[in-house]
Amino acid sequence: MSSAAEQEAVERERADGGRSARPAAVLNGRRRPVPAVPVWPGAPTPLGARFRAGPDGAVGTNFALWAGGAEAVELCLFDGRGAESRETRVALTELTHEIWHGFVPGVMPGQRYGYRVHGRWDPWTGARWNPAKLLLDPYARAVDGAVEIGHSGLPPEVYGHVRDWPDQRVADTVRDERDSAPYVPKGVVVHDDDDWSDDHRPKTPWADSVIYELHVRGFTRRHPGVPPELRGTYAGLAHPAAVEHLVRLGVTAVELLPVHQFAHEDHLLRRGLHNYWGYNSIGYFAPHAAYASAGTTGQQVGEFKRMVRALHTAGIEVILDVVYNHTAEAGELGPTLSLKGIDNRGYYRLQSDARRYTDYTGCGNTLHVVQPQVLRLITDSLRYWVTEMGVDGFRFDLAAALARSMHDVDMLSPFLAVIAQDPVLRRVKLIAEPWDVGSGGYQVGAFPPLWTEWNDRYRNAVRDFWRGALPDVRDLGYRLSGSSDLYAWGGRRPYASVNFVTAHDGFTLRDLVSYERKHNEANGEGNRDGSDDNRSWNCGAEGETEDEGIRALRRRQLRNLLTTLLLSTGVPMLVAGDEMGRTQRGNNNAYCQDNETGWVDWSLLEEPGWRALFELTSRLIALRHRHAVLRRRAFFSGRAHSADGLRDLAWFTARGEEMTEGDWYAPAATLGMYLSGRDIPGRDSRGAPVVDDSFLAVLHAGEGPVDFVLPGPPWARRYELVVDTAREEQSRPPGTLHRSGAAVRVPARTVLLLRVAD
Repeated sequence: MSSAAEQEAVERERADGGRSARPAAVLNGRRRPVPAVPVWPGAPTPLGARFRAGPDGAVGTNFALWAGGAEAVELCLFDGRGAESRETRVALTELTHEIWHGFVPGVMPGQRYGYRVHGRWDPWTGARWNPAKLLLDPYARAVDGAVEIGHSGLPPEVYGHVRDWPDQRVADTVRDERDSAPYVPKGVVVHDDDDWSDDHRPKTPWADSVIYELHVRGFTRRHPGVPPELRGTYAGLAHPAAVEHLVRLGVTAVELLPVHQFAHEDHLLRRGLHNYWGYNSIGYFAPHAAYASAGTTGQQVGEFKRMVRALHTAGIEVILDVVYNHTAEAGELGPTLSLKGIDNRGYYRLQSDARRYTDYTGCGNTLHVVQPQVLRLITDSLRYWVTEMGVDGFRFDLAAALARSMHDVDMLSPFLAVIAQDPVLRRVKLIAEPWDVGSGGYQVGAFPPLWTEWNDRYRNAVRDFWRGALPDVRDLGYRLSGSSDLYAWGGRRPYASVNFVTAHDGFTLRDLVSYERKHNEANGEGNRDGSDDNRSWNCGAEGETEDEGIRALRRRQLRNLLTTLLLSTGVPMLVAGDEMGRTQRGNNNAYCQDNETGWVDWSLLEEPGWRALFELTSRLIALRHRHAVLRRRAFFSGRAHSADGLRDLAWFTARGEEMTEGDWYAPAATLGMYLSGRDIPGRDSRGAPVVDDSFLAVLHAGEGPVDFVLPGPPWARRYELVVDTAREEQSRPPGTLHRSGAAVRVPARTVLLLRVAD
C-alpha cells in the first residue's frame, strides 16, 4: 500500500471514530491489515484476563472488561517491543451486563495486551471515549513497561485531549487522534495456580502488633548485605540480610508504601523528578513492575509472593498501603491511561459541570465508590491481594474519601458496609487514614469496629509535649492511655489507635529534633509543598551541627520520643530508619526523592550513637512483647478493683501525689503514669487470669532536672529502674532499686521507666 493510500485509510478510520471492526496491526508506527484472530464468546466473569482451558479443551485466555456506555471494545494483543512491536486488534462482540468479553484460543501467559474502547466524545457530559488511546486493563495482574517519558514530561500522545491546544481553557474538549500505544504500559496475561499451602500466616493479634512502615525500594537500595542486583526490589526485601534487621528490631508487621502499579506525574517529569512514594496508582491488581528483579512479563507476581513468604517465615505480617481514592489520570487535563477511557462517568465522581472532576483527594480526581462496578473493582482487588498474593492487611490512604456516599462522609457508606460483611476482608487488618481534603473529611475516631486508625492526635500531643508546647496535659493523658475519648464506643478497643510520631509524610524522627522549618527546595516547588505545621524543635540550631551538646540533646530527644511511643497503649508504628537516625536533611515531603534523601542509610549503624538508638528501640519492643500491661486489649477504667484502692491506671505529679482535676488543666512538664499489671481484663488462651508486672513511667520534658517522689503503698514499696533515656547506652537494664517515698532525680528531658519490685 502506498504511503498516500495508507494515510487515506488512516483518515477514514479516524472519521468513523476508530470503530472499524477489522483487525489491524501496527509495525514501525504504520497500520497494516493482519489475518483475523479467532475469538469465541467466552464468559463475562471473572473480569480481567484469565488463562484457562476453553471449549473442547482448547487453551487460551478469557478477556472480560466492564465498560458501561461504550459502543465497542477492541482487545489489542502485542508481540515484540519497541519499534518492532506488532499490534493485533480483536473485536469483543459479546456484551453481558455492560461487560465485553471473549475467549481467544492460543493466547498464553506472558502475552501483552490492552484495550481500545469506542464511544462518544462529549466532555460536557463526561463522555471521554477515544479509541486512539490504548487502555490498561483495570484487572491486569501484571504490567509490562511504563508510561513513556518524553523530552518535556509525558508525551502528548498519552492524553485523550489535545494537551497543547492553544486555548487551555477548552483544551480538554478537543479529542487527540494520535495513537498512544507506543507510549503506555501493557497488561500481561498471568497464570499462577499457587495455593499457598506451604505458607503460614503469623496472624498476630492487633494488641500484640508493632508496625514498621517502609518503602520496598528505599529500604534496601543502600543495604550492604543485599546483593547489588537485588537492592530496591521485592527480592531484596526478602533477602536474609534485610529480614534479619526486622527480626532483631522485633517488629511484627511491615507496612509497605504503595506497591500497586503506579505512574509518574507530568509536573514531576518536567522537573527531572519521579514519583517515589507511589501514591499515584494505575493498576490495582499488579505489583509495581519497577520493584521486580526477575522480569516484568509476569515474573513480578512470583517475586512478590516469595517476598511475602520470606517475611511470614520470619513471623512478620505484610500490610499494603493502598490508594483506592484516586488514580494517576488526574483531572480533566490529565492523561488517559485506563479508567478515564473505559467509562469516565462510571469510574470517577464528576461535578454538576461534568467536564470537571470532584476532587476530595488533592490529586485531581476521586473514584466513584458508590458506583457498584467501582466498588467491585476495589473489593475484588483487596480479596486478590489477600487470597492470591498472601498479604495480611491494608492501610487505606485518605480513607474518608472512600467512605463518602454522595457527598458527605458516611460511616454507613456502601464501601464500609461491604467490607464489614465480606468473609475474607473482615478478617484481615484494616487501617484507615481517617481524613481526606474535602469538607468534613477529618474523621479521626469515627470509623466503625473492625477498623483501626492512624491517630494524628497522638502524634501532635507527643510532639508538643517534648518540645514544651502543650498548654496542659489533658490531651497527652488520653493519648498515652489508648485514646479512650476517641475509641471507647461501639466495641472498639485501645488497639483501634495506631500511634505514631512520624510517618512517611513529614519529617523523619531525627529531622523532627533538628529542624524547625521544612527544607524542600530539592522538590522544585519553591519550598511551598509539604506541611508548615511540623511541631518540631531543632534543639538550638537549624540542621546538622558540630556542637556536641546539641547533638547529644537531639539523641536524647529521639530516645524520649521512641520510648514514649513504645510504652503507650495502642499499636505503635515506626518508620524505617527512625530507629537509627535516618535524615532527609529537613525535607518533609520527600515523595519525589528517589535518591539518597529517600533511601535508608545503613552506614548509620556503624556509628556508636545511632547503633545505641537501634539497641534501645529493639529493647523497648522486646519489653513490650514480654509485658501484657503494655499491650492492653481493653481500656483502663481508672477505678479501684481491690480493697487497698489500687487502680489499673493512675497519674502522678512530681510530688508523688495523684493528679487532681486542676492539675490536668495546668501546664506541666512532668507526668507520672502508673500501669497496674494486677488488674488486666481478659484471660489467656487457657482461660487463666492475665497477671503482669506493674510499671511507673515518668515523663519529664522540662529544661532542668526535677526530683520526682515515688508513690508509696498501695502502689509500691520499691521500684526497679528499667529504662533511663538520659543514658546513651542501654545495653543492660539500669537495675537500680528505689524505695517508695524517695525523691528520684530526673535529668532534664528524660523518661524513666520503673518496675514495681514489691
